[in-house]
Amino acid sequence: MRPSAVQGPLSGVTVIDLSRILAGPYCTLLMAELGARVIKVETPSKGDDARQYGPFVKGRSAYFMSVNRGKESIVLDLKKPEDRAVFDKLLAEADVLVENFRPGTMEKLGYGWDKLSERFPKLIYAAASGFGHTGPDAERPAYDMVVQGIGGIMSVTGHPGGPPTRIGMSIGDIGAGLYAAIGVNAALYARSQSGRGSKVDISMFDCQLALLENAAMRFFVSGKPPGPLGARHPSITPFEAFDTQDNPIIIAAGNDSLFVKLAQALGRPEMAKDPRYLTNDLRNRNVDTLKAEIEAILKTRPVAHWMEALDAAGIPAGPINNIAEALDHRQAKARNMVVEMKDPVAGPLRFVGNPVKISGYPDPTTRAPAPDLDGNRQAILAELKNGG
Repeated sequence: MRPSAVQGPLSGVTVIDLSRILAGPYCTLLMAELGARVIKVETPSKGDDARQYGPFVKGRSAYFMSVNRGKESIVLDLKKPEDRAVFDKLLAEADVLVENFRPGTMEKLGYGWDKLSERFPKLIYAAASGFGHTGPDAERPAYDMVVQGIGGIMSVTGHPGGPPTRIGMSIGDIGAGLYAAIGVNAALYARSQSGRGSKVDISMFDCQLALLENAAMRFFVSGKPPGPLGARHPSITPFEAFDTQDNPIIIAAGNDSLFVKLAQALGRPEMAKDPRYLTNDLRNRNVDTLKAEIEAILKTRPVAHWMEALDAAGIPAGPINNIAEALDHRQAKARNMVVEMKDPVAGPLRFVGNPVKISGYPDPTTRAPAPDLDGNRQAILAELKNGG
């Protein structure tokens, strides 16, 4: 099959993408950004549900375009024999199949892993679902916020005593998409050694548990489930948001030597010699007292003043940017983290770029547009007719 327009370490890999909305499409977006050719197989009429999600630009979903740029689209009804024949030809040429249906759906269509592995032994099959393909909850439906709640992440998000708070982005979907991409790339490497494909079974719920890191470890050690701490790190002090004269600032003094430098930068070198603050463990025990002392100093000057002083001292710190400020940051510009896509209808749009920078491969400032529904049908069918 013809290669992707993007050059990258996955150039030559063809992905058939049956997924929709976010978890699966984010996985395949990452693969497209790394050079894979991604062909979206969409359902008749409306296609990917995300095509109906805002915000819209001239009637087109920017939500959809953001995670489906650079892909191709063909509409197939897998209940019709003639479309199944086309799908089979695609699978015969493909390296990877990605889907995020509820478990059991692919089996009902006749494309479960058992049959796929027999017919296409080199194919890698990645499935992302709410709870995975095994276990008592395998067939339960789920969206991002459902697994944020069930997976424990919401219980440690927000401020003590506050209402349940969703993380401000779709960590349930994005986490599953990231782990799926990791699994697929590992399976591709394994296939290069064994010659056989494998199944990658990704549970959004599992991924939330895997992301609990410190919170899970604190529970295993103490036996007590941790709660939300606002903008404070649970194990390192001072490592949180502090008020200044105008706006909050993040200060992350992650070890004893940084705390000494912080005390000096604040004009209070004696603070580092205080018996209550000599070690990180002691600082954790006296976190409220230490925060009050630090904020009393910080409130005498604005963020700009303290950023200059903290940067000069080599202390990890930063303002709390809004989205506009973050995307306009000089480092984002230097790292090509905002790229442009020229859609034939919506016109030029900006999207977040690829954070994976690999030597020897270009990182262009522009990206190919997202496909129209069924927009690549004729080219794909002609390609299959001519033997791939």
